[in-house]
Amino acid sequence: MSTRKNQRPLSVEELEFLADRFKMLGEPMRLKILQAVCHEPRTVTDIVTATGSTQANVSKHLALLATAGILERRKDGQCVYYGTKDPMVMELCELVRSQIPNHRRDTEPRKK
Repeated sequence: MSTRKNQRPLSVEELEFLADRFKMLGEPMRLKILQAVCHEPRTVTDIVTATGSTQANVSKHLALLATAGILERRKDGQCVYYGTKDPMVMELCELVRSQIPNHRRDTEPRKK
């Protein structure tokens, strides 16, 4: 997994952490949630509206993302705000997103 010459291989624990992080990002609803909160923290109600999902489904995914350390939770009176905690996750999403046009072009059938 190492791409640099002098970088040591990842430990078993580090590989497991990495795999868990990718599993967490492998669910489209979680990516929708991340997209909804990427610029500023938002309430659960705002996230439900932005994702078009149900409150129960959004809450389930928010809890998983918060437990994984990807999102942070802040209570302000009656409202709970969720925002990004790990900026590297958003950078990773942007890196993968930058490859979408290339991927589509590479996987499209060639015209004869």
